[in-house]
Amino acid sequence: MFSITHGEVSFEETYALIKAYLAPDEKGEYRVSVGADSQNFSYTKIPIIIGIHKVQNNVGRGGIFFSEIKRVKRISNIRQKILYETNLSLDLAEKLRQRFAQDHIRNEIAIHVDAGFNGPTRDYIPEITGWVKACGFRCVVKPDAYIASSVANRLSK
Repeated sequence: MFSITHGEVSFEETYALIKAYLAPDEKGEYRVSVGADSQNFSYTKIPIIIGIHKVQNNVGRGGIFFSEIKRVKRISNIRQKILYETNLSLDLAEKLRQRFAQDHIRNEIAIHVDAGFNGPTRDYIPEITGWVKACGFRCVVKPDAYIASSVANRLSK
């Protein structure tokens, strides 16, 4: 994974940095989100993001994020692409959830999906949200899915 602050880090190092970020203020509210976006070139570039957003009294107080970029054979089918992005997000979120459970960290993880009610992905929202919820995560779609539609989108270019 990659951090703007820490450079290239392993998943274990990423987890240690997240745990340290959450530790100082146990009463603070942190929103932990995982999301992905993709962009087609001669291949498909898919950044997968873990974002930790600190919130106090419903006001954002900064955050950190970690990214991993995958390059796969070009995916032209929009449904296949959104399902692949979601699957990558779910895999990473599950790894994070297992580590949280081991360390007794009680923090919900949301999956931010790059699908919204305006555009070609709207038809897939029921299928994707059902899948994400069945996996035990909260599902967030556009325009509220800022990890996918802002952070990952910027890195997909």
